[in-house]
Amino acid sequence: MSQVKKGGQAKGCLIINASICSALVGMAVSAMSGEVQAQTHLPAVEVKADAEGYKARETIAATKTDTALRDIPQSISVVTKKQIEDQAAQSLAEALLYVPGVGFAQGEGNRETPIFRGVSTTGDFFVDGIRDDVQYYRDLYNIERVEVFKGPNAMIFGRGATGGLINRVTKTPTQTVIRDASLTLGSNSNRRATVDINQPISENLSFRLNGMYEDSDSYRDGVSIKRKGINPTLLMRIAPKTNVTLGYEHFEDDRIADRGITSFGGRPVSVDPSTFFGNAAGSPTWTKLDAFTALIEHTFDNGVELRNRTRWADQDKFYQNVFASGPASGNTAASTFSVGAYNNMTTRRNFFNQTDAIFKFNTGEVKHTFLVGTEFGEQETTNFRQTGTFAGSSTATLGNPTNTTPVTYAQSATDANSRTKAKIAALYIQDQIELTKQLQIIAGLRYDKFQVDFRNNRNGATTRSDDGLVSPRVGLVFKPIAPLSLYANYSIAYQPRAGEQLGSLSAADADLKPEKFKNYELGAKWDVTDKLAATAALYRLERSNMRVLLDPNNPNSAVLTDGQRTDGFELGLTGYVTNNWSVSGGYAYTDAIFTKAISATVQAGARVAMVPKNTFSLWNRYDFSERVGAGLGAIHRTKSFAANEQTPAGPNVILPAYTRFDAAMFVKIDKNWRAQLNVENLFDKEYFINAHSNTNITPGSPRAFRVTLNASF
Repeated sequence: MSQVKKGGQAKGCLIINASICSALVGMAVSAMSGEVQAQTHLPAVEVKADAEGYKARETIAATKTDTALRDIPQSISVVTKKQIEDQAAQSLAEALLYVPGVGFAQGEGNRETPIFRGVSTTGDFFVDGIRDDVQYYRDLYNIERVEVFKGPNAMIFGRGATGGLINRVTKTPTQTVIRDASLTLGSNSNRRATVDINQPISENLSFRLNGMYEDSDSYRDGVSIKRKGINPTLLMRIAPKTNVTLGYEHFEDDRIADRGITSFGGRPVSVDPSTFFGNAAGSPTWTKLDAFTALIEHTFDNGVELRNRTRWADQDKFYQNVFASGPASGNTAASTFSVGAYNNMTTRRNFFNQTDAIFKFNTGEVKHTFLVGTEFGEQETTNFRQTGTFAGSSTATLGNPTNTTPVTYAQSATDANSRTKAKIAALYIQDQIELTKQLQIIAGLRYDKFQVDFRNNRNGATTRSDDGLVSPRVGLVFKPIAPLSLYANYSIAYQPRAGEQLGSLSAADADLKPEKFKNYELGAKWDVTDKLAATAALYRLERSNMRVLLDPNNPNSAVLTDGQRTDGFELGLTGYVTNNWSVSGGYAYTDAIFTKAISATVQAGARVAMVPKNTFSLWNRYDFSERVGAGLGAIHRTKSFAANEQTPAGPNVILPAYTRFDAAMFVKIDKNWRAQLNVENLFDKEYFINAHSNTNITPGSPRAFRVTLNASF
């Protein structure tokens, strides 16, 4: 292994005025020849009926064009609005429970941390195809569906998107009157209300309003959640072929940061699932988010489509933990464990602008859908962290795991006090080529100029990282028969040295190449019927340029190595088996390992944390009549490690395998009213959901109920 440095990368202005670029694209569009296929409609004027129950038909985000899922050479799972409602899902983790190959780590109890193909992330979230780069628990009150793209996706989405990503598609105004409301009451004082109102004002103007309020407790002692959100959206047809959609969201989330329980002897300690370790009252976390979005769409007379999307977001976030910071000394009530404390305040301001032009034309018998696009962005983040010092004992016992000792917070020598400013300018092109009815090719290339300026406010030191990222994607689709697609895919993505949250950049790391992720994938997509889809994917994901310190005391001794590999297989099934029976779920085999030593405790052969080798999930809904239906779901996960640190001496903490069942009942009272009962963990199974480390493990909920009353007028 040898140290790898970047070189030959051009410096200079990173952000180009987006309006100039848009004008240039518009000029190019207007100059297109008559070969472009005429098209008189304007896309996305209405929300398309592209889902049949649980089965989605197409997506825009994967290619930035209207493309059938069957024609995209990539593993994609879509959780539709119908499935979200049937499962009474209130968070992303709940909505994705039945998606094969996706899991969630604990995220320190204050943010979502999905795991795609052995790669965890807190940054690969998008909304309507544009980056949603803030750390919080995303709600589903204003979401039409959730799309999960697996494998590296940098060609379309830019930096990050390494193992996969989540794209939320928001509810937008239509020409249909909507008057929907719901009220949910459940176990642990679950109290939640939502409203969805859509009002056409004229044939050229529609307004939609989504709102939510929740005030709930938890099965975990002392843990509560209060959140509220409002999202008005306006769609205007300002010309026969020009639409403008404007939206604003205000969202607040106040809760207790829950780090779970600790471990002893290689497994979680044996306590009641409700037991909080540390101090719940001393662990508040809150976030406030304001976001503005604007979408402008125009179709030219020659059929060329132009789309410009802007998102501005402003987030303030605070979290504090008083938590178990070490394993227990034994497994009796008198056994002690250490307690730690810290807090962190983060502010983040995001601005992203995307412009896409889509051309459809023929070269002889070959059909093309050609995309050219640009993205410009600026992101500014401040971090201020403090470590807690206990006035007395910093331990607790398994018999009394709450530590109420007063804590004083102040900056330690290693606590962050920093400001990061990131700038991005990107250009991407893509061609979807239909050689014949049976053979298609998707090829694309993206170039990102990505610059990070990091300032350590403690000493005034500044560091800059300047990357030129080239991200290709090539896919082949072959259709031996119309309902069946066989595909092959190759793609690359990068993670800059400042990390997924751009939170730290040392001088020693600034010149190191970014982490690199390569994905090789073969798969099949089969529309078994018009309402039922089956998918299969076989892949290898390789992670390279991983940073290793030869001398832990010398930051300049860093070298890069090819350090992680994931081999896997995924099966998925969604849609209607019969007119009355809906299903969604699948199976995933995921073999994620470190191929070389990354640190003293993460050795070659260690398994990636929180990644079971085998997972199975299947949700079913059966309608006995137009008025009565029932649901039954099963989730099985084999054992996994709580942390990457696995040594022969141990103890290496293992989360045991488990199988959990969920159930539901649905009743249509009349044409306006519907009621449903959802039961989580039907057989009251004791299990562990996830972890952040060997000493922070989240127990699963005991049996819990939710009753929802839905009204539509």
